[in-house]
Amino acid sequence: MQSYTIGQAARLLGVSPDTARRWADAGRVATHRDETGRRLIDGKDLAAFSVELAKSGGDEETSYTSVRNAFPGIVTAVKLGDVAAQVEIQAGPHRLVSLLTREAVEELGLEVGVEATARVKSTNVHIDRA
Repeated sequence: MQSYTIGQAARLLGVSPDTARRWADAGRVATHRDETGRRLIDGKDLAAFSVELAKSGGDEETSYTSVRNAFPGIVTAVKLGDVAAQVEIQAGPHRLVSLLTREAVEELGLEVGVEATARVKSTNVHIDRA
Protein backbone atom coordinates (compact mmCIF):
# COMPACT_ATOMS: atom_id res chain seq x y z
CA MET A 1 0.00 0.00 0.00
CA GLN A 2 1.28 3.43 -0.92
CA SER A 3 1.96 5.89 1.90
CA TYR A 4 2.28 9.67 1.70
CA THR A 5 4.39 12.19 3.59
CA ILE A 6 2.66 15.11 5.25
CA GLY A 7 3.83 17.35 2.39
CA GLN A 8 2.50 15.02 -0.30
CA ALA A 9 -0.81 14.67 1.54
CA ALA A 10 -1.07 18.45 1.86
CA ARG A 11 -0.57 18.87 -1.89
CA LEU A 12 -3.24 16.27 -2.67
CA LEU A 13 -5.67 17.87 -0.21
CA GLY A 14 -4.97 21.39 -1.49
CA VAL A 15 -3.77 22.74 1.85
CA SER A 16 -0.48 23.89 3.36
CA PRO A 17 1.83 21.32 4.99
CA ASP A 18 1.25 23.13 8.30
CA THR A 19 -2.51 22.54 8.01
CA ALA A 20 -2.00 18.86 7.17
CA ARG A 21 0.41 18.54 10.12
CA ARG A 22 -2.13 20.14 12.49
CA TRP A 23 -4.81 17.73 11.28
CA ALA A 24 -2.47 14.80 11.88
CA ASP A 25 -1.51 16.14 15.34
CA ALA A 26 -5.21 16.46 16.20
CA GLY A 27 -5.82 12.85 15.15
CA ARG A 28 -8.09 13.74 12.22
CA VAL A 29 -6.00 11.47 10.00
CA ALA A 30 -3.88 8.53 11.22
CA THR A 31 -0.12 8.60 10.72
CA HIS A 32 2.77 6.25 11.35
CA ARG A 33 6.54 6.68 11.22
CA ASP A 34 8.92 5.08 8.74
CA GLU A 35 12.39 3.79 9.58
CA THR A 36 13.83 7.32 9.28
CA GLY A 37 11.20 8.85 11.58
CA ARG A 38 9.13 10.62 8.92
CA ARG A 39 5.40 10.68 9.51
CA LEU A 40 3.44 8.91 6.79
CA ILE A 41 -0.25 8.52 6.02
CA ASP A 42 -1.49 5.28 4.44
CA GLY A 43 -3.15 5.82 1.07
CA LYS A 44 -6.46 4.29 2.11
CA ASP A 45 -6.60 6.53 5.21
CA LEU A 46 -5.80 9.60 3.11
CA ALA A 47 -8.46 8.65 0.54
CA ALA A 48 -11.11 8.31 3.24
CA PHE A 49 -10.04 11.57 4.88
CA SER A 50 -10.13 13.45 1.55
CA VAL A 51 -13.74 12.36 0.98
CA GLU A 52 -14.70 13.34 4.55
CA LEU A 53 -12.97 16.70 4.14
CA ALA A 54 -14.73 17.45 0.85
CA LYS A 55 -18.12 16.63 2.37
CA SER A 56 -17.47 18.89 5.38
CA GLY A 57 -16.57 21.86 3.22
CA GLY A 58 -12.83 21.84 3.95
CA ASP A 59 -10.95 24.44 5.92
CA GLU A 60 -10.74 28.21 5.74
CA GLU A 61 -7.10 27.92 4.60
CA THR A 62 -8.03 25.63 1.70
CA SER A 63 -7.34 26.89 -1.80
CA TYR A 64 -7.84 24.84 -4.94
CA THR A 65 -6.51 25.35 -8.42
CA SER A 66 -6.80 23.52 -11.70
CA VAL A 67 -4.08 24.02 -14.27
CA ARG A 68 -5.00 23.02 -17.82
CA ASN A 69 -7.88 20.90 -16.58
CA ALA A 70 -5.61 18.60 -14.55
CA PHE A 71 -6.94 17.53 -11.16
CA PRO A 72 -4.27 15.80 -9.04
CA GLY A 73 -5.86 13.77 -6.30
CA ILE A 74 -6.25 10.39 -4.70
CA VAL A 75 -8.24 7.37 -5.85
CA THR A 76 -11.19 6.85 -3.50
CA ALA A 77 -13.06 4.04 -5.27
CA VAL A 78 -12.50 1.47 -8.01
CA LYS A 79 -15.32 -0.68 -9.36
CA LEU A 80 -14.19 -3.41 -11.75
CA GLY A 81 -16.45 -5.17 -14.24
CA ASP A 82 -15.55 -7.90 -16.68
CA VAL A 83 -14.48 -5.41 -19.34
CA ALA A 84 -15.13 -1.90 -17.99
CA ALA A 85 -14.21 -0.12 -14.77
CA GLN A 86 -15.21 3.00 -12.85
CA VAL A 87 -12.60 5.02 -10.97
CA GLU A 88 -13.35 7.88 -8.58
CA ILE A 89 -10.76 10.51 -7.67
CA GLN A 90 -11.09 13.11 -4.94
CA ALA A 91 -9.11 16.20 -5.99
CA GLY A 92 -9.60 18.79 -3.27
CA PRO A 93 -13.33 19.52 -3.23
CA HIS A 94 -13.80 17.91 -6.65
CA ARG A 95 -14.99 14.31 -7.08
CA LEU A 96 -14.23 13.04 -10.56
CA VAL A 97 -15.50 9.78 -12.01
CA SER A 98 -13.98 8.11 -15.05
CA LEU A 99 -15.18 5.09 -16.99
CA LEU A 100 -12.32 3.18 -18.57
CA THR A 101 -11.36 -0.36 -19.42
CA ARG A 102 -10.50 -2.87 -16.75
CA GLU A 103 -7.22 -3.45 -18.58
CA ALA A 104 -6.28 0.25 -18.23
CA VAL A 105 -7.04 0.19 -14.49
CA GLU A 106 -4.87 -2.89 -14.03
CA GLU A 107 -2.02 -1.51 -16.17
CA LEU A 108 -2.00 1.76 -14.20
CA GLY A 109 -2.23 -0.09 -10.89
CA LEU A 110 -5.17 2.05 -9.80
CA GLU A 111 -6.52 1.17 -6.38
CA VAL A 112 -7.93 3.07 -3.42
CA GLY A 113 -5.26 5.26 -1.87
CA VAL A 114 -3.11 5.68 -4.99
CA GLU A 115 -2.20 9.16 -6.20
CA ALA A 116 -3.53 9.92 -9.68
CA THR A 117 -4.38 12.89 -11.87
CA ALA A 118 -7.71 13.25 -13.64
CA ARG A 119 -7.51 15.21 -16.88
CA VAL A 120 -10.79 16.57 -18.17
CA LYS A 121 -11.46 17.40 -21.81
CA SER A 122 -15.04 18.19 -22.73
CA THR A 123 -17.03 15.25 -21.33
CA ASN A 124 -14.06 12.88 -21.11
CA VAL A 125 -12.02 12.21 -17.97
CA HIS A 126 -8.59 10.65 -18.49
CA ILE A 127 -6.52 9.32 -15.57
CA ASP A 128 -2.73 9.43 -15.25
CA ARG A 129 -0.94 7.47 -12.53
CA ALA A 130 1.38 9.74 -10.55
